[in-house]
Amino acid sequence: MSIEVLDESGYGLDVSRTAALARFVLDRLRVHPLAELCVKAVDEATMAELNTRWMEKQGPTDVLAFPMDELRPGLVNEDPEEGVLGDLVLCPAVAVRQAETAGHSTQAELDLLVVHGILHLLGYDHATAEEHREMFGLQGELLDQWQGAATQAP
Repeated sequence: MSIEVLDESGYGLDVSRTAALARFVLDRLRVHPLAELCVKAVDEATMAELNTRWMEKQGPTDVLAFPMDELRPGLVNEDPEEGVLGDLVLCPAVAVRQAETAGHSTQAELDLLVVHGILHLLGYDHATAEEHREMFGLQGELLDQWQGAATQAP
């Protein structure tokens, strides 16, 4: 699996942790081992520009997902599809504010955004109540599993 993490935000994103979390999520969702993912952290001005250009919304947002080959999670006893998953763009400055509002650490917020973005790349959405339950339920499960795995690591 090719996972590239770039920090152009000036925040000091933990690149190794972000790559490990992305790999963890993609493994859990049975994404093809040769799939490609790029995660880039950017500053607020860059994120605002991307948000305006691609989403037609004003101001910076927390995460944007740009899927490429429309890969989906693999199924048990089925070979996953090979391809380019896509690009994920994070804005740590927005994550800092959201973490304060939510009452958890900035790292917890960044972890959440990585998982959330990957789920969007894999076709999940939260436009309807049913989609919201499914996506946020899976997001919570993956984050719980990640936290459990992190506490068990040597």
